[in-house]
Amino acid sequence: MSRSDTEAASRTPAFLEREHRLGAHNYHPLPIVIERAEGVFVWDVDGRRYYDCLAAYSAVNQGHCHPRILAALQRQAQRATLVSRAFHNDQLGRFYEVLTRLTGFGRVLPMNTGAEAVETAIKAARKWGYTQKGIADGQAEIVVFDGNFHGRTTTIVGFSAEEQYRRGFGPFAPGFRRVPYGDAGAVAAAITERTCAVLVEPIQGEAGIVVPPAGFLRELRALCDRERVLLMADEIQSGLGRTGRMFCCEHDGVRPDVLILGKALSGGFYPVSAMLADDAVMDVFRPGDHGSTYGGNPLGAAVAVAALEALVDERMVENAATLGARAFARLAGLRAPVVKDVRGKGLWIGIELHASAGGARRFCERLLQRGVLCKETHDHVIRLAPPLVITAAQLDEVLDAVEAVLRAGGTDRG
Repeated sequence: MSRSDTEAASRTPAFLEREHRLGAHNYHPLPIVIERAEGVFVWDVDGRRYYDCLAAYSAVNQGHCHPRILAALQRQAQRATLVSRAFHNDQLGRFYEVLTRLTGFGRVLPMNTGAEAVETAIKAARKWGYTQKGIADGQAEIVVFDGNFHGRTTTIVGFSAEEQYRRGFGPFAPGFRRVPYGDAGAVAAAITERTCAVLVEPIQGEAGIVVPPAGFLRELRALCDRERVLLMADEIQSGLGRTGRMFCCEHDGVRPDVLILGKALSGGFYPVSAMLADDAVMDVFRPGDHGSTYGGNPLGAAVAVAALEALVDERMVENAATLGARAFARLAGLRAPVVKDVRGKGLWIGIELHASAGGARRFCERLLQRGVLCKETHDHVIRLAPPLVITAAQLDEVLDAVEAVLRAGGTDRG
């Protein structure tokens, strides 16, 4: 069949046209329509198979449609899916037990999306500041960082450094001080008697897989201890194995006061997120202070337990560490004029291109043609983040494609 015949027979254009005509234009996806997924692979509506090297921004660390998580979802969906938090359910306590044992924190507050978990942490930090630190009511401040990405609510975008995230959506909530990422001195200068918390991503994903200077998190931990400020780590993308440790903070031997999780917490089956802390922070909440209709529902709890157990039992974190080292060893020897930098940890890799390369999107489009799905971030960075179940042979196939496209300067057609 000729190329023109193949294009004429494609089902893709009809799907793209319908989405464009009926949906809001708040995304700019690559022109592929996925209908099926399993493990590290997805298939489009025309039957073509691709490596998924985005993994739904780390939500499917366990791989697409993991059979153990699927079985838990099916089993629980036949029993009870949603009951009000006005009552107890038989799955929630088990979820708490598994998650607190895994993280070492004393208590869990479950929500749905990552942004909700961040909002929960902000509320907890502020109330802790008022009730425990003695900050004057309505004056609490949280230190945040340039390049941050914690979600899309109006509160969160209000302290973003990305102008597009803010433009047209104000007025914004006060109470945030933004400083350069990786600069502990700037954090120290920003802390006042009104500061209740520092909110940080151990690695900034949306900013382009930006890794802070060595020791930065340890400096933050010491600073927060000295100033009696909560250290809150947003590990929604970096946590649950992505960087080759269960949590990215572990690379620096740092334990935050508040841990924020989402995405891979359900293995991509269901929106589940959580804020974790010990009693000193979590006890600021009283009945009626905070809640969620779906947060802590039995279906989500059962799915999350299966997702966490699969992550541990199948040694996915260790696989991310081993194969991450393999990937960086290969990419360190890459000779491609378009490449400015390669950075990250584990199976979270950012390939930054020189501005003269013309942007990362066209490289992602060439990789699409070669059967590898990834996405540009901040215009000039290709983000690679495959499911943690990827094998060494599969990773080598992905890297073969990446290296070929980069060496060709994004001009090859696969």
